Amino acid sequence: MSSLDAYKDRSMQELFHMEAQAQTEVLTAGLLALEREPSDPAALDACMRAAHSLKGAARIVGLDAAVQLAHRMEDLLVAAQEGRLPLRSEHIDALLRGSDMLLRLGSGGVADGLPDLLAQLDGGGGSSGSGGSAAMPAGGPVQRAGALLPALAGGAAEPADTVPEQRERVLRVSAERLDLLLDLAGRSLVAAQRAQPLGEGLARLRRLQQQMGQSLDGLREALLGHALPPAAQALLASASDRLQEAQAQLQNHSAEFDSFAWDFGQRSHRLYDAALASRMRPCADLMASKVRMVRDLGRQLGRQVRLELEGEGTQADRDVLERLEAPLIHLLRNAVDHGIEPPAERARLGKPAEGVVRLRARHFAGRLLLDVEDDGRGVDLERVRAAVRERRLVPADMAQQLAEDELLAFLFLPGFSMSPVLSDVSGRGVGLDVVQHELRSLRGSVRLRQREGLGCQFQIELPLTLSVLRSLIVEIGGEPYALPLAKVERVLRVAPEAIAGIEGQQHLWHGGRHIGLLAASQLLQVPGVQRDLPGSPGLPVVVLSGPEACHAVAVEQVLGESSLAVMPLDPRLGAVRGVSAGALLDDGSPVLILDADELLHSAGKLLGGGQVERVARPEGLAPQARKRVLVVDDSLTVRELERKLLSSRGYEVSVAVDGMDGWNVLRGGHFDLLVTDIDMPRMDGIELVTQLRRDPRLQSLPVIVVSYKDREEDRRRGLEAGADHYLTKSSFHDESLLEAVHMLLGDAHA
Repeated sequence: MSSLDAYKDRSMQELFHMEAQAQTEVLTAGLLALEREPSDPAALDACMRAAHSLKGAARIVGLDAAVQLAHRMEDLLVAAQEGRLPLRSEHIDALLRGSDMLLRLGSGGVADGLPDLLAQLDGGGGSSGSGGSAAMPAGGPVQRAGALLPALAGGAAEPADTVPEQRERVLRVSAERLDLLLDLAGRSLVAAQRAQPLGEGLARLRRLQQQMGQSLDGLREALLGHALPPAAQALLASASDRLQEAQAQLQNHSAEFDSFAWDFGQRSHRLYDAALASRMRPCADLMASKVRMVRDLGRQLGRQVRLELEGEGTQADRDVLERLEAPLIHLLRNAVDHGIEPPAERARLGKPAEGVVRLRARHFAGRLLLDVEDDGRGVDLERVRAAVRERRLVPADMAQQLAEDELLAFLFLPGFSMSPVLSDVSGRGVGLDVVQHELRSLRGSVRLRQREGLGCQFQIELPLTLSVLRSLIVEIGGEPYALPLAKVERVLRVAPEAIAGIEGQQHLWHGGRHIGLLAASQLLQVPGVQRDLPGSPGLPVVVLSGPEACHAVAVEQVLGESSLAVMPLDPRLGAVRGVSAGALLDDGSPVLILDADELLHSAGKLLGGGQVERVARPEGLAPQARKRVLVVDDSLTVRELERKLLSSRGYEVSVAVDGMDGWNVLRGGHFDLLVTDIDMPRMDGIELVTQLRRDPRLQSLPVIVVSYKDREEDRRRGLEAGADHYLTKSSFHDESLLEAVHMLLGDAHA
């Protein structure tokens, strides 16, 4: 009864519909396996059990037609198991139609054509020993209804009394409520990032108080030997006491805030990860049904073809998978119709009669990658070239010179179809442009590669989730904008002499070729702002890359990276040029997320039309003194890693081999920042920081402690000694060290 109580808000019909969905998937997969190997015992057993479970479930809900159909299917499968009936293609076809009808009956449909289907299935030699299970089980429908529930997990029916102990607890939650939960978790994650600038403000306030203390000490020393009125002496002493009290309170509040911010950040990440995991689904939900679809389409077109799946367990956002359904179906139909040759043609070419389409899913660099690949004929480039000429898409002489990548790009144009025959599969002008448009709306891309005579491969790249976007924040026209980091190939500082003029346009040499350089302000049609900032020897440039193009975009400033909770634009705004969505920055200010693909398309049109404005270049900037950093670490590897990391950002870096060496170097020179390890011979990092804070000349020097120790007590010990930041050495890969240095020092040039 407890199992039924957990589902008391669902009718028995709804439960049967859920089981029908799960068990018909098992049936379809098993029958397709039996089509290739009719005597496969595992596939026969799985299909028989699925039919048996559906028969019992249908009897409970009173679907007599489903009971009769499932019983006849079970008899046929049992006959095949016992060797009394060899499974032939007509049996597989009839069983697949029976699976479809059971699913339709579970959805409340009617059993059109049931008598004919039962006649086709009547080849199992009558009822087998399992046929007795068609009778109503003892105990009535209430006891037997528990057998419906295990199907929700995709398994076979089990006795009702074993279900509560073996099945995880399930709670029914609406998709809208789950979307709201993920949205709130994403906002919490972004809010946690806002703690960083607050922590930076506290660090600056601490340094300001230390400087005030130094000034007050200097004033006291300057007044030594001078007679001061008692009131002035009292005010000076009071100011010194109050400043010390303020410093102590600020030190305590800073330590508490750092601990709170760290804990809040950890919990926000865990909350978001948990909320995101609840929306993540295996790609099998998208891929499994396509095996049957490809098989049926192949038969319709007279082709022998099978679909092979890889990476069904790869996880992705439910919304991404749902919206990927239509583009994926289109690509698979395209592969069967345009790619796989008829058996006779494949035999003439020395290929197996059965063609293969592969659907592969995997994760790469935080993205979802899907490959749709076939071993068919590939793309006839000369036919594409001829179609381009016939449609007068380019001049005839230019069409003859088009390279392979350029010709393949035409296949993604609206209305461009290579099928000479109009059918319900192809030839209607609804082609790959629909696929590309839908994938771009998902912030994804598609790329086509082919080997003529050997097959095609479509490579799809998508974000794992649509709710949070890792972005590069730049300034354009005096305002911040966000660029999807997945589209950013590189961020450069370009010297004026590196900008070349070619045919009246500006280009950069990047990746072994010249790429066009444009101003982001021209792409967005906003007034540009030239910033000749100290410490900026060159033009900040973002290299954007897509499946078809790569261009350099000049911006005014690069402000950093951030994870943004994506907020769709109000539909009343309509389409906004170059903008895909909005978000809030760490400080709560709004920012527009740019559509990188649209920017690349606009850049290509401007470059092709010769309408590019000259990019302003900061010139005449005098060399600036670089800020100095001392790195103290007894590990040569870590020491060199930190030195190269900081030097690459323009800082002047000196090194010391242990705490004692570092203390001597600090006293003998001027530095703007200390980066130190903890565990070192002669003098450890804690002692070094303690000594530094006692020295009047060095006590305000910013300090970053870097250690292998990542426990909270180790972190608290380093901060209490006077460090401004505590990082673990595993943080180097995500540039946390560089972010901390930039927060304390700013740019590398003074």
